Amino acid sequence: MPDKIAYKVLTADQMITLEHERVFQGAPVDLQDGYIHLSTAEQLDETITKHFAGQSDLWLVAVDLDAQVEAVRWEPSRGGALFPHLYGALSLDTVLAYSELNYEPDGSLRLPVTG
Repeated sequence: MPDKIAYKVLTADQMITLEHERVFQGAPVDLQDGYIHLSTAEQLDETITKHFAGQSDLWLVAVDLDAQVEAVRWEPSRGGALFPHLYGALSLDTVLAYSELNYEPDGSLRLPVTG
C-alpha cells in the first residue's frame, strides 16, 4: 500500500508563498516537469542531498496524499524507485504539518509532527 503522507522540501520564499496564497504552484523544476515532486519519508535524505545540498533555511511540508488521491501518481524516478508526483497545485488545505528542516542529534531527519 502506498504511503499516505509525502513530503515537499521548500525554500523559505516558497513556504511564504504557500502560507500567504494558500497554494503553491511548484518550484522551477516542478513547473518544467509538469508536476510537483514529492518524496516519501524514506526518500527524503537522498532528495535533500541531491537537490538541496548546501542550502539553508529550508522547510519540510507533510502532504496528505489521501486528500488528493486523484492528482497523485506514483511514478519511477531515481533508480526505478516509485515517487509520488502531484499533478496540480499544492493546496495548504492538504498540508498536514510543516516545520523548518532540521536534524535530530543522531543525524536523522526531524519530520513535521502530523498528529
